Amino acid sequence: MAKQSKSSVPLVSAVRTRRAYFDCRFGQLHVRTAFPTTGGFDEGVTLFCLHPESASSRVFARFLPEIADDRSVYAPDLPGCGESDPAPTAAYAEAAQAVADLAGDLRLRQIDVLGFRFGAGVALALAAAKPDLVRRLVLIATPPINGLPLIRQESLVMRVKLGSSDDSQWTRGTLERPKFIDLAEYAADLFDAAPKTLAKQIGAYLAAPA
Repeated sequence: MAKQSKSSVPLVSAVRTRRAYFDCRFGQLHVRTAFPTTGGFDEGVTLFCLHPESASSRVFARFLPEIADDRSVYAPDLPGCGESDPAPTAAYAEAAQAVADLAGDLRLRQIDVLGFRFGAGVALALAAAKPDLVRRLVLIATPPINGLPLIRQESLVMRVKLGSSDDSQWTRGTLERPKFIDLAEYAADLFDAAPKTLAKQIGAYLAAPA
């Protein structure tokens, strides 16, 4: 029998992606997931990815396989977005409660959270409400939020020219331990435009020693 050439051998993906539904206090959350094929051994801290307002977890569709090579990743449609049931209001706090419910359903004691625009506000609300749950934050195009306590978790602020105020006095006054990275200017779909670059930068930050 002729040997199969290397070029014709099908490549086995190092990451498995799925979609599923989970219960929360407001109904069901539709969640995109990505897992390394290591079976859970030697994984980094689980990462939650939170999307902008009026969007869905589809924002992270190309990014998830890139960032999940060494950690499990969950990207929920926030309440009232995508295929998830709505909360009574579109407040950051209520969306954060739904994300906390998801972490509890998964029996996760600690998570890292990446938030983009509205998702960054939800990430901050979650970090304030559940400081023992959230280990590190990655924030992109963060909206100013009144009434937040000082956020003591380590935070990576990725500054992009999308009309954000990430490098404002508000951001520096809200985050106790921020680290800033300037990104090249992308369109609003930066996770679709540069998933490998973002995964490399974010993955390095999440894997760095405390």
